[in-house]
Amino acid sequence: MSFPGSGLAKGLAVTLRTMTKRSVTAQYPDVQPDLPPRTRGVIGLFEENCTVCMLCARECPDWCIYIDSHKETVPPAAPGGRERSRNVLDRFAIDFALCMYCGICIEVCPFDALFWSPEFEYAETDIRELTHERDKLREWMWTVPEPPALDPAAEDPKELTAARKAADKLAAQQAAEAEAREEEPQDRPDTPGEGT
Repeated sequence: MSFPGSGLAKGLAVTLRTMTKRSVTAQYPDVQPDLPPRTRGVIGLFEENCTVCMLCARECPDWCIYIDSHKETVPPAAPGGRERSRNVLDRFAIDFALCMYCGICIEVCPFDALFWSPEFEYAETDIRELTHERDKLREWMWTVPEPPALDPAAEDPKELTAARKAADKLAAQQAAEAEAREEEPQDRPDTPGEGT
């Protein structure tokens, strides 16, 4: 059973407790926030790595990635070789009005063409303008942070280990060949007066 005015006393106690604490209001437009390195803002496109494999568009649960391309014939690299065809990117757009920032497109890209950018100031007054084309996506690549440094105690990648082994083997082979050349007897020209 509560006595009359207990609610008022509890409210005043909360007020007195919070009056002495410092305000944590973020002065956003004037002071930019410190974002964590893995912030999911927008998606940047590194166009040079894109091979138009369409994996990102196929795996997107919202169907918000639009890709158009055409095939182009590449002349043979060597005489007598075969002409090849390759896909050329015509359009790459992401509709951020539909995007739910799940990151599946970035994870499935086999050629590292898509990256998270911490950029978050891209609001528009018209929802139709939230479909950003490849030029804008390319601009956001400049805001993508550097990847975090590797853990010094982590194992080296298998490719690096294999390359080091191959380089060490080649260096040992070259050292053995150089040592064998030094041990070979050198032919000296006969000096006059010897053997007569």
